[in-house]
Amino acid sequence: MEMKKFVAGLSVSVMAIGALAACGGGSDSESSSSDSGSKKPSKIVIWEDTEKAETTKAAAKAFEEKEGVKVEVKEVKMTDQQKKVALDGPAGKGPDIMLLPHDQIGTVVDQGLIAELKDGEKALEPFIDTAKSAVTFDGKVYGYPKAVETPILLFNKDELKEAPASMDDLYKISTEQKKDGKYGFLALWDNFYFAHGPIGGYGGYVFKDNGGKLDPADIGLNNEGAVEGMDYIGKWYKEGLFPKGLIGGGGGQALDQLFGDKKAVAVMNGPWAVASYKEKGINLGASALPKLPNGEPIKTFVGVKTYAISAYSENAEWAEKFLASLTGEENAKAMFEKYNEIPPVTALQEDAAIKDNEVAAAVFAQSKNGVPMPNIAEMGQVWEPMAAALQLVATNKQDAQKSADDAVKQIKQQIEANNQ
Repeated sequence: MEMKKFVAGLSVSVMAIGALAACGGGSDSESSSSDSGSKKPSKIVIWEDTEKAETTKAAAKAFEEKEGVKVEVKEVKMTDQQKKVALDGPAGKGPDIMLLPHDQIGTVVDQGLIAELKDGEKALEPFIDTAKSAVTFDGKVYGYPKAVETPILLFNKDELKEAPASMDDLYKISTEQKKDGKYGFLALWDNFYFAHGPIGGYGGYVFKDNGGKLDPADIGLNNEGAVEGMDYIGKWYKEGLFPKGLIGGGGGQALDQLFGDKKAVAVMNGPWAVASYKEKGINLGASALPKLPNGEPIKTFVGVKTYAISAYSENAEWAEKFLASLTGEENAKAMFEKYNEIPPVTALQEDAAIKDNEVAAAVFAQSKNGVPMPNIAEMGQVWEPMAAALQLVATNKQDAQKSADDAVKQIKQQIEANNQ
């Protein structure tokens, strides 16, 4: 997925879930029953993302042969599923299963559109902790993780033989490159999606996690750690280690061009950028991001594509049974090998398919260091105030503490206004 589309989707996409009502095709049932007594349906329906359905169809065929339940796989662009499903579900034309970015779970739960998994704790046993947290809302589990995405370190192996162990090392490389009019490391740290990495690594947080429940009243973006992280971000701009052209809406294009033209040694970017960098002839290396000067990992936001069960579905038990198979080790590996989407299945971390793929291994490792993007609706009020605060710091127009305080004040005001 392209970075621009991915990042934009974090703040503007609202995924709703619909499903089949009693008269819907996916709710047709036969007289045979499962072990728990639920009727075996003639079919269940899953909406899969466009051009990424081949492995899902193979898994569906195997499931039908084993269980005697047909799985109809329909291709619907993930970003279009909300509007379609909001209408189709109540009308009895929607799916039993749909795909959504995990950060929209809170919104669709509040709308009553997706169902809690019957045994969420058991369902999540195969997955890494970050993915488990991502699909948990208000202490309840609402989906099966499909794939993870998070920013990593991408570097030019012709300039840097191996990934540095620390950001201090990258800082030294950057100061040396500056002497030659080049850049050592670049990141879009005026964009909160990327800036959360150092902010979180120093101890900042968006909403306090209280036992699997995010508290929108407890915002940690102006605490001591968050301010220290913003000061660290400002250092790179103030010392000219990041060019001014990196700030603002054109920053992503500037970063890609500098790295593609071999004027930068390394960048913080996501797996969506890999293909274009390779097309530009970069001898590309990848790793998890180096540790911060305080010895802590950079805590990037992790996005998790998630399969969810419709609240309208009469086939929830069988839909869950299929998803357990679809997201299991064998099918998850097949999906990765076909589409390079990285499954957060713990057992696959040491599988050669993942381990021997630099980018996949880096995303997997960084995902374990990162934190899921908050999946409550209040997250929508965070992006713009934090972007404004970060740009003030990046341009040295306001100190980090004042910028953070102002941002948190605005976030709280917007949340309060929306809740009235």
